[in-house]
Amino acid sequence: MTAGASEQPLIPQPPTTVAALRQAVAQIAPAALPAFTRELDQAADQARLGSDLAPLQRFTAHWAVHVHIQRQPRLAARFGELENAASTANAHEARQAAAEIGLILDDARAAPAQDLR
Repeated sequence: MTAGASEQPLIPQPPTTVAALRQAVAQIAPAALPAFTRELDQAADQARLGSDLAPLQRFTAHWAVHVHIQRQPRLAARFGELENAASTANAHEARQAAAEIGLILDDARAAPAQDLR
């Protein structure tokens, strides 16, 4: 059985480069572009000051996860619901929501590496 159109990703997972991630964010979550640019500037400044690429690597890893989630409408909707529940629900429900958020993030962190194979 194939997935329905609403279950298909909006775009393929892009390579984990600044340019590809910027283009993906512009397509699937244009409202996030100011945050993307601000965080890129901060990461570049930190990398320059510390003569270390780790801030840029963390930046691209973070935005690859963001794109992985946002390019899948159902997953993005569920993630938003869980974020809301984690901040507004009672303690037990908030813990459950946080646990599911953790699973989604774990899957998203593993997915970009798999998608690029």
